[in-house]
Amino acid sequence: MDYKAAGLYTLDEALETVGFGKFQGFVLGYAGLGWFAEAMEIMILSFIGQAVKSEWQLSSGQESLLSTIVFAGMLLGANTWGLLSDNYGRRHIVMPRLNWRWVLAFSAVPSFALLILYGVAPESPRYLCMKGNTSDALRILEKIASVNQTKLPPGVLVSGRSNDKDEESAPSENTAPLLPSLSKSTTQSKSGFSSFFMLFSSKLIRTTLLLWVLFFGDSFSYYGIILLTSKLSSGQSTCFPSLQSNINPQDDGLYLNAFITSMAELPGLLLSAILVDRVGRKQSMAIMFGLAFIFLTPLLIQQPAVLTTCLLFGARMNAMGTFTVASIYSPELYPTSVRTTGAGVASAIGRIGGMVCPLVAVGLVNECHQTAAVALFLVAIVVSIVCIQLFPYDTKGRELSDTS
Repeated sequence: MDYKAAGLYTLDEALETVGFGKFQGFVLGYAGLGWFAEAMEIMILSFIGQAVKSEWQLSSGQESLLSTIVFAGMLLGANTWGLLSDNYGRRHIVMPRLNWRWVLAFSAVPSFALLILYGVAPESPRYLCMKGNTSDALRILEKIASVNQTKLPPGVLVSGRSNDKDEESAPSENTAPLLPSLSKSTTQSKSGFSSFFMLFSSKLIRTTLLLWVLFFGDSFSYYGIILLTSKLSSGQSTCFPSLQSNINPQDDGLYLNAFITSMAELPGLLLSAILVDRVGRKQSMAIMFGLAFIFLTPLLIQQPAVLTTCLLFGARMNAMGTFTVASIYSPELYPTSVRTTGAGVASAIGRIGGMVCPLVAVGLVNECHQTAAVALFLVAIVVSIVCIQLFPYDTKGRELSDTS
């Protein structure tokens, strides 16, 4: 059907016409506040355990449990908000000498900012079109065009592009589909947990299980690297007294090491941005996982403090890069009707990896089993690399509408 001749246009055509401008900048900033809040909490985890353990006289097991509880909350949130987003919409959904309680309070500031700005956050036009609410989608598109000082295409917005059956069953040899679109009967509005069970349909189950393994391995290694920062930099280990750095939880050295390794996330984000659209999602993750493996390997044995910090910096940089690309890749693999559910559940499975890693990073290292702890992180990285190669398609250069 010739949409242009019929005076119609699709959502993708509208988004392409309004372009990238101030409106998208606001949305990026709003979404970035969420990541900013989580990043602050994760950075705090790398040293707060030592401070709390010292003040409350906790055992190593209790210290591990503190971090595990944090990831349990992340698991619940990732799974719950993914389901709610697919059913009710996307929108509805410091200085080292500061006392650790003040640090925790300060980390909540970005979350309060998110609540304040919630009233002006827009709903997803693609989600609205998928639900058949084209009038609401048009209203948001008109707002985007107004803020960006552009105009929508002439004509009437339609919710999607219908293809002939022959076109659906005979894709081009050079453009294999990401995943076959779900049938019309399964893409209708769903409620409750039906979108979750759709992840296990014959067309989606392979992708779902592979994403679960990927996120588990990625989270296990990424958060493990973060927690290793405090355990290998604290200078309290009695396993290698000759290499102790005489740092205690209240001194600046531990906080400085945590700050330095946290800064690794900036080049990690930059590296992922450079690679993701040049070599594709799959190869980007494989390359950065490989680099993380290389940086972690020397830590199988105790290293001097400065070298340890440098190696953790490199490992965290690449682990962050893989985490970023995985977060881009996962929603691109699912149809709109289950997109945030699929990505949210995969993220929740990743949090299970985060719950387990404190028992490894804290427990094993405290028991003088650093080699075993690092070896487990290396195994998780290898499993993740194998998993990446099993994904059927790369989503580089493809439109989200290809899976809607």
